[in-house]
Amino acid sequence: MYGSERRRRITETLAASGRVAVADLASGLDVSAETIRRDLSVLESEGHLERTHGGAVPAVPGGRVERTLAARRSENVAAKSAIGRAALRLLPAAGGSILLDAGSTTASLADALGEARPDGPELALITNSVPLADCLHRSGAPGLHLLGGAVRGLTGACVGASVLRALDAIRVDVAFLGTNGLHAERGLTTQDPDEAAVKAAMCRAARRVAVLADSSKFGHEFLVSFAGLDLIDVLVTDVPPTGPLAAALHDRGIEVLLP
Repeated sequence: MYGSERRRRITETLAASGRVAVADLASGLDVSAETIRRDLSVLESEGHLERTHGGAVPAVPGGRVERTLAARRSENVAAKSAIGRAALRLLPAAGGSILLDAGSTTASLADALGEARPDGPELALITNSVPLADCLHRSGAPGLHLLGGAVRGLTGACVGASVLRALDAIRVDVAFLGTNGLHAERGLTTQDPDEAAVKAAMCRAARRVAVLADSSKFGHEFLVSFAGLDLIDVLVTDVPPTGPLAAALHDRGIEVLLP
């Protein structure tokens, strides 16, 4: 049995029972316990489950599991693409500079930039994301700058002291940020403290902050809060927020930009 088929069987068993044990899976699939542990690690990195002692349970929204960039790019593709195209309307009309945060939705903006090749004065495109920089470089985008630092394997984001120092020294026209959660009370949240520090520094480095987040992020909160809603100028999303989040955005005068 191929690994992909084995992992599909594991997720089906987990969905049916609500919990799986390494020993039971190894016996049922006729493989070693170590093979099952590797499968569970892969599935955890993709956001399908959370490892427990001796097994796994289903992942929950807002849980502690951080998914890979590749896994997140395969989710809500149409919504993220529409958000990326809509965000083009926020580019400085007279040239200038923008920051692109690491993430799957900001990657859609990088894709749109590569396809659109906006007319007018050249933009300085600054990012801490190796995948986004690669995308922009391959599209021939001029004015590209990569903020170097330690690269996180899960997201391809450069983090650490060198990135923070570089952000403290600049002032850009617009920062386009991604977020794992968008909550009425906790604001913007993510799982990793190092990425949270970079995101917070991006907010401080920008004259205008635009958050790119599809509606699956609404109401969820993760480990680290990196910005309150009062720091946001524009939310670019796929559907209008409702309930407490909509009220919180309205109270702070935050523009909601839809495709």
